[in-house]
Amino acid sequence: MTTLRDIARRATIVTTALIVGLTASYAPSQAAEGEARTTVTDHPGAPGTMLQQFEDLTGRPVGDLDKVLAVDTGGRNLTGDQLAALATGKEVDGVKVVGTIPGSRDVLGTTMADLADGAYDGSGDSGTATSLLFASSTPDGREWCLTMCVASGKTIWECLHSRLTGGPILALDLAGSTTVGGTKAAFEKASGVAVEGPYTVETLIGDGEPSADEIRTLLDGKDIESMRRVATLDGPDPGWALADIAENSGVVYAKNRGHVFSLNLPVLGKIIIWCNSKDGGKTWKCSAYKWGGF
Repeated sequence: MTTLRDIARRATIVTTALIVGLTASYAPSQAAEGEARTTVTDHPGAPGTMLQQFEDLTGRPVGDLDKVLAVDTGGRNLTGDQLAALATGKEVDGVKVVGTIPGSRDVLGTTMADLADGAYDGSGDSGTATSLLFASSTPDGREWCLTMCVASGKTIWECLHSRLTGGPILALDLAGSTTVGGTKAAFEKASGVAVEGPYTVETLIGDGEPSADEIRTLLDGKDIESMRRVATLDGPDPGWALADIAENSGVVYAKNRGHVFSLNLPVLGKIIIWCNSKDGGKTWKCSAYKWGGF
């Protein structure tokens, strides 16, 4: 059986994976696997053109534009952690968020210069941002993207596009705290970002541990063979032990049980944490997933 220590060694940081390399050289030859780069000359419709180019380059949709952040970096490069903080609404020393613009079709039809002043108003004369961060996601929530565009001269924008899919994004180290709040804290510690919730917790029981494919099916709201849903509870108490959730949900004892927690990650969307115990709640194995919800 995989131990929590083994899980911790395999833990990866979602925001770092998502934005890794964004502050590196913007030459196309520097693009890492899973990333794509392009250069856009500013014109009416440049944001839409840029995202369409990435669809053509990757062969996959970029989804709906959720929002655009206009950022003044003071002429310096940012680390992956700093970009992650900006994308999730946190402040970064020495960096100013000029404005946040809700995504829409109209925004895709404007100019980069228009967005660089932090507002969609048809005027780009007062733009102070040196970077634009486009956040988008596919309608089913299985994939979301961050595209960072950096101004190079007056009309040239160099852009890097990264995405994550709905597979497991974090294996969590509970560090001995097997409570609802401790599980949330484990995700926040690993990812470096704060999440809201959990809003709901589902309880499942069964005879085996779900496979990766079954977990994807489960998170789609469908039934799986190895486990079945038996209860859903809104607003679980952060102080509850994972071992007590089933009983608090009115479920009789089951040696093999699982829980699905629904949380929210600002900008990037819904995060699902899946926790499974095969020994009646004594030990737990937890992983986080990006998903569109049930």
